[in-house]
Amino acid sequence: MSYLALKHIHVTCVLLSGLGFCLRAIWMLADSSLLKHRLVRLLPHLVDTTLLGSAVLLAISSGQYPFVNGWLTAKFLGLLAYIVFGTFALKRGRTKAIRAMFLGFALLAYAYIISVALTRNPLPGL
Repeated sequence: MSYLALKHIHVTCVLLSGLGFCLRAIWMLADSSLLKHRLVRLLPHLVDTTLLGSAVLLAISSGQYPFVNGWLTAKFLGLLAYIVFGTFALKRGRTKAIRAMFLGFALLAYAYIISVALTRNPLPGL
């Protein structure tokens, strides 16, 4: 597979992952039963697995790796924050207010990851 095709798959999965997270967050805030649908529980795992796999293949094919390249390290750490915040936003937050707070943190982490990816700078805007 070409580098460009792999990059397109990765970017598409980034967008699908973010949009899916936002949709699930809206449903969580609205107490929607749609969150329990089998497809809603399965699709994020498929998208995120494809996203992670494409990220690994992109790193290998470009020769750029987290903990070697600062901007990729920043993306990796931002991803860890996004996962933790997202988990508390959608499942582990005890109250809706706590979930909403973590939703905000997760969206900030997502925006940070994208800004680092676009600028290749761990401190975007500087």
